[in-house]
Amino acid sequence: MKMLQVRCFVALLGFLASAATGSKDFLPFDCNEIYCHDSTSLSGVYTIFPGDPTTPLQVFCDMNTDRGGWTVFLQRMDGTENFYRPWSHYKAGFGNMAGEYWLGLENILLLTVRKENELRVDMEDWEGGKRYAKYSSFSIDSEVDGYQLHLGKFTGNAGDSLTNHNNMKFSTFDRDQDTWSGNCAKTYLGAFWNTNCHYASPTGLYAPPGLVAGNQGVFWSSWKGANYGMKTLAMKIRSVSACACAQKPV
Repeated sequence: MKMLQVRCFVALLGFLASAATGSKDFLPFDCNEIYCHDSTSLSGVYTIFPGDPTTPLQVFCDMNTDRGGWTVFLQRMDGTENFYRPWSHYKAGFGNMAGEYWLGLENILLLTVRKENELRVDMEDWEGGKRYAKYSSFSIDSEVDGYQLHLGKFTGNAGDSLTNHNNMKFSTFDRDQDTWSGNCAKTYLGAFWNTNCHYASPTGLYAPPGLVAGNQGVFWSSWKGANYGMKTLAMKIRSVSACACAQKPV
């Protein structure tokens, strides 16, 4: 109930900010609102407003998968972007929204504070096989709490490689918050909600299987193992209920 009150309060602030601008333009909070506004919307780069009307944010929206409306916060597809980056980069975000990118921990936080979200991870191997993992809820805490990860129940056909990362803080090579005596991000060349160290590595080195050292690639261990680098991998969120604040008492 307390978290719902926070989400509704933030939603109210967003509404008041929109009203203060005097603008009648559609200012979508996330990709799900874009899809609900127009279900014929195609997948692509859109502008959303998870903060306020003065801080637009570009993001890739997946309007095709599993009824559409997914806001993609991580995209790996061709190795054109360097993901071995410091804390400040992972906090703010980086990359090309039409290609490989990380949306930024602060932006992910904004998207999960106001609404309850589910998480979907889509991946493809080099032989054309496709699998997915889905989690009934997804949220992170603020930077003060290390952007700690919170996940719900798993479903899907890729196997569950993320539940072991649940309740972990985010780690980069210059801010080690994992539970290992070493530094997972530095050793395996990718930042994540590491344990000691990882069962999934969406931000690892991009390369076909066999071209990078074990555990350093973009892998999902429960499907292909830690030595198999995926061809594509995307992490995306979608609000569980578009009308949560209207449907439940505060």
